[in-house]
Amino acid sequence: MASPDLELQGAIIARLKADATIAALIGSRVYDQPPDGATFPYFTIGEAQFLRDDATCVTGGQIYLTMHAWSRAVGFPEVKRIADAAVESLHLAPMTLPTNHLISIMHRQTRTFRDPDGLTSHAVIEFVANTEKPAA
Repeated sequence: MASPDLELQGAIIARLKADATIAALIGSRVYDQPPDGATFPYFTIGEAQFLRDDATCVTGGQIYLTMHAWSRAVGFPEVKRIADAAVESLHLAPMTLPTNHLISIMHRQTRTFRDPDGLTSHAVIEFVANTEKPAA
């Protein structure tokens, strides 16, 4: 059985790449690790933390996810549109995982700022997901 956060990452990438609004904004540029010289704007899957929270007869936990939107357009509008589209696509989305069960995924917060290079607008989008493993 694969880790819930790895399975969720795959489901998120597939969902974002299939989303028409996201595709209109960034094409299929959704990456785990962007390639060298990646074309802006794009979206990356960031850090994840799995906190196990078992209960009687249930194995599960919370996954805290961080994702990033990147833009070189002037100002914040483009990066905010990308972040908003990702939130709309993922918040409370019904996604199927290969061996685990996604109970819920909820948007927690989005922060936007200018990166130190002075050119790149950056949004950090945070989610929490609840998962459980099906009974054996």
